[in-house]
Amino acid sequence: MSSSSGEERSEIAFFDVETTVPTRSGQRFALLEFGAILVCPRKLVELQSYSTLVKPADLSLISTLSVRCNGITPDAVVSAPTFLQISDHVYDLLHGRIWAGHNILRFDCARIREAFAEIGKPAPEPKGAIDSLQLLTQKFGRRAGDMKMATLATYFGLGQQTHRSLDDVRMNLEVVKYCATVLFLESSLPDIFTANSWVSPNATTRSRSNVKSTPEGVSLKINTPPSSSKLNDDPMLSPTNQEPEEKHPILSLLTRITAEEVEPNTAQRDPFDMGQLSNEMESYETSSTESSEMSSTAAVSDGSSDSAGFLEPDEVNVSSISASFVTFFRGSQRIQLLHEGFILRLSCSRLKVRFGISTKFLDHAGRPRLNFVANAPQSLCKVLDACDGIAQKLSLDSGSNSEWRPVVIRKNGFVNYPTVRLHIPNTISGDNPYGTEMYQKDSGSMQKLVFSKYDPAELDPLFTPGTFVDAFFSIDPYDYQQNAGIRLVAKKLIIHSN
Repeated sequence: MSSSSGEERSEIAFFDVETTVPTRSGQRFALLEFGAILVCPRKLVELQSYSTLVKPADLSLISTLSVRCNGITPDAVVSAPTFLQISDHVYDLLHGRIWAGHNILRFDCARIREAFAEIGKPAPEPKGAIDSLQLLTQKFGRRAGDMKMATLATYFGLGQQTHRSLDDVRMNLEVVKYCATVLFLESSLPDIFTANSWVSPNATTRSRSNVKSTPEGVSLKINTPPSSSKLNDDPMLSPTNQEPEEKHPILSLLTRITAEEVEPNTAQRDPFDMGQLSNEMESYETSSTESSEMSSTAAVSDGSSDSAGFLEPDEVNVSSISASFVTFFRGSQRIQLLHEGFILRLSCSRLKVRFGISTKFLDHAGRPRLNFVANAPQSLCKVLDACDGIAQKLSLDSGSNSEWRPVVIRKNGFVNYPTVRLHIPNTISGDNPYGTEMYQKDSGSMQKLVFSKYDPAELDPLFTPGTFVDAFFSIDPYDYQQNAGIRLVAKKLIIHSN
């Protein structure tokens, strides 16, 4: 199935990795097994499969806990090839294809990149990614329980999960087929097949306190005004862009197929064409991100000290903060925070960086979502705590049962040293790979930083702990996969040279 560099690689690569389980702080994961199948996007049939155990450089990393998780012992891998020996084949299987799997964005993609980095080779890049955990958690609901692969397989009677790569990949594909079929049926007769009517009596759901389960299942109404009777909790792949009334790509695709009338000269679409689904997802996220940017009415002038539209925390009257639902993308609604009737955006001088650039979380294409953590002065905490309370109340009043995460981080032992996380968004088009204007200030002069490519490592030396940053940021409420809160999205950053 190897292809030349100029050939279109339309197959979907479902894959899974098994790893060691770190038993102490700072210990890395080590690959123990890799499995993948290439799938035809139109028929979801298996075209090619590959699976191999992998011998880690350090066999002592395979602890008793690790063996209990996947059954892979040191003796099982002692004669297996190293990752270096299989890396060319893994690269050929994955590069330029749509990646698919369960929880791959948070786990498997990161492990693949780490494995290639360790041997000094460039990692494969996906054309797009389909994470079945993210796609199904909201729209399929928690009717199947905690949405783990084993739970979903039990729900559909597909047997026990073995926690071995190739078996898990095939189970993942079957789960996707079953879930898509259920969604197809529900979308064809929505008045009869309501979501709650399908909730399993054994399903576990998370309440607002994230402690108790509810036998009634999970409410599908998230961030929708009380006057609206439409139940919808559609997620988007970006946590800042929750779109409660816009259909999820899977359901949108299936709903159009079941429409009674089809436009003339328009071919009916295959409900299980995952290649089309990937295009739907990418278009959906792109349009939403662009709409988010267009909704910003206050601009930051290039390289100037002008902060028009951005308020210092001391300029904010907490009693004048309010929240309301506004039309966002394709008629959907989201919470917006206001101050005296205007969009609330903040600027804060000389924030001290506590933790530098983080690349822990990935977007739909496997690229890191960037952020850094800075100390928060008391004046900023006061405003953000007020925003939290107001937005959370509106969210709960609208029917959301998501767990609210405070925007100000107060860790145990560091309660008197609160921090905030500032996000640096990726751009989808344009010359600047980042959605944040960045400047470097040195001895009174200021220079705009220009980046030619998306390279998080290039930002590391700019945001070292102890660096002072002037930040201009928006306050964006989100409600995503049972988690809700406020994101601080940097529009402009002025980095002081130490």
